Parts: sequence; structure tokens; C-alpha cells
Amino acid sequence: MADSKTATPVISYDAFIFDLDGTLLDTADDLGAALNSVLVDHDQPQVSADIYRPAASNGAMALLEAGFGQQWHAHPKQGDLRQQLLNAYANNIATHSHCFSGIASLLIALEQKNIKWGIMTNKPGFLTTPLVSAITELKGAQAVVSGDTLAVAKPSPLPLLHTANLLGVEPTRCLYIGDAQRDIVAAKAANMHSATALWGYIPSVADAIGWQADFNWYSPIDAFNHI
Repeated sequence: MADSKTATPVISYDAFIFDLDGTLLDTADDLGAALNSVLVDHDQPQVSADIYRPAASNGAMALLEAGFGQQWHAHPKQGDLRQQLLNAYANNIATHSHCFSGIASLLIALEQKNIKWGIMTNKPGFLTTPLVSAITELKGAQAVVSGDTLAVAKPSPLPLLHTANLLGVEPTRCLYIGDAQRDIVAAKAANMHSATALWGYIPSVADAIGWQADFNWYSPIDAFNHI
């Protein structure tokens, strides 16, 4: 009789696809610096990392809302402020940004095992391209898809399916790793397995586990069980 406590076999994959901000890269301090430059220009107090880090994966508008607080919803120049923030960020896109601990080792291991890997982010291409180019550890990416590569972005599954196609791997043989609920939603819709990057800009561990990804990883090193 089989042992009822026998562990489920470990699943391996032909390709890993990563979100960028909050998954591969800790970009929060560069995003926070851009936000604070806008706040100073508009006579608002600067905000600390505990304010801007939770918004770092959610785009310029989320950062501005975190910085301006209750004033943001009625602000008459939201579009202008968004562009100002994006300009400030683009001018200093990789001053402080770096790979999270364990990411470099994971990417090396994937390459040694001939497992393909790529990046699928909602970040627009004019920011994604220079940022990825500036980070040496990301030079091996075999596909990079930005939020505006297609007409839709996550949580639509289409950008993930496009990334899998560029990698030449069936979606069912891909694993997507991200730190936002939209990442898990998109992966499920693309028929991919998913892993939540609990080291990223998640609202809380309890919330992130509630997204019901296939895996919840506290460190990139947890991925070594699947390569």
C-alpha cells in the first residue's frame, strides 16, 4: 500500500517568466526618489520608504496617490504630475535599483540547466528597455515583454502568452513569478503555473497567499526545487 504521506512529485519547467519590479529587481528607491522630487516641486512633504515601497509595483498613479494622500483624488493636474514623475524616474532609472538577493544565483542556475527565462512586466517599454540594459544580471533574458508591447497588459493573459511564444515554450511548461495579484490572475488565465514572490512589494504575506498561486516563495532560492 502506498504511503499516504508521500510527497507530491516536484514539478519542473521548460521556462521561467519573471515580473520585473518587486520580483527580479528592487526598484523602489529609484521610484521613491522620483516621487519625492515631484512632491518637493509641489511644496509637499517627502515620504519615506514605508509609504512608497508598497506602491512600487503598481505604477506611477499609485505612487502619486501614496505621496499626495487624500489630496490626490481631487488634484486637477494628475496627468501632468504623472508625466513629471515618469520623466524624473527615466532620468535616474538605475541609480539604486538592483537584483533581489538570490536572483543572480537563480538566473545562473537556469542558464546552466538550459532552462529558458524571460521578463514580462507592465512597465512601459521606454522604461523597461533602459532598466534591463543597465542591470548586468539580466543580460541573459531571452524575451522581454513590456506593458505596452501589446494593446493589453496584465491581468490579461495575452502578454504572458506572447512571452511564451517568443521563448518557444508551451504555456503549460512555463512558470510565472510575480509579486502582485494581477500576476497570478494573468498566469492562471494563460494556463501557466504561478509563484508569488513574497520578497517583493506585496501588501502582506496573508494577502499574497490568498491569491492562491501554485507556489508561495519567501526567497528566490525556493525556485531551485523546480529546476
